[in-house]
Amino acid sequence: MGDIRVIPQFSYTVNEAKHSIHTPSDQKKTFVIKLIYAPELVLIGDSGVGKSNLLSRFTRNEFNLESKSTIGVEVATRSIQVEGKTVKAQIWDTAGQERYRAITSAYYRGAVGALLVYDIAKHLTYENAERWLKELQDHADSNIVIMLVGNKSDLRHLRAVPTDEARAFAEKHGLSFLETSALDSSNVELAFQTILTAIYNIVSQRQMSGRTDSDFSPASNVVPISVEPTQTSSSRGSCCQNN
Repeated sequence: MGDIRVIPQFSYTVNEAKHSIHTPSDQKKTFVIKLIYAPELVLIGDSGVGKSNLLSRFTRNEFNLESKSTIGVEVATRSIQVEGKTVKAQIWDTAGQERYRAITSAYYRGAVGALLVYDIAKHLTYENAERWLKELQDHADSNIVIMLVGNKSDLRHLRAVPTDEARAFAEKHGLSFLETSALDSSNVELAFQTILTAIYNIVSQRQMSGRTDSDFSPASNVVPISVEPTQTSSSRGSCCQNN
């Protein structure tokens, strides 16, 4: 008789499980399943800062010059490996327009991580980051991991938000910080990898210590994570990136 294939599906855990089965020949076989942790992330920020293109660049390695503003919410997934485990991220791209705020804020509650995105060439989108942060903290879990992302770093000749100013804002509020470009891919992979790894490590530590979700509560309402210095964008043509 041919080999028996067992294809289990798990989510929301980071442990390994050993299972034993008996084949028709009564030979006991043991196999190890690497369980999957499936965190939910949200992308928030003003309309037109490039959230949708950040998502498509990370999940499909695509960039759309004609990207239109998101209506309500959109979702995409991608799996990465962290310490030999599969982390399958479910990433929600939320609309930045005020009229969708009641809809999008509902998705904050289930999120364990957030990328707060602004456009480095539009200072108003950076100014609004504080309002977005407050809204996130009002609706999301107190343990949520947050990264401030200055997108469109390829528009450095049009820069309106100094890097040091944004970094100081992030430090003030206990956020991690990176500048990215969905157009030329600069730091996009690093941003998502960093926040997903941080979330995975937090969940792993909680499970190893035997604490429940209610027991795991940091002193502040955000969890700072460290990232490498922002990479310099490669020299390529610049263009506007929509939401």
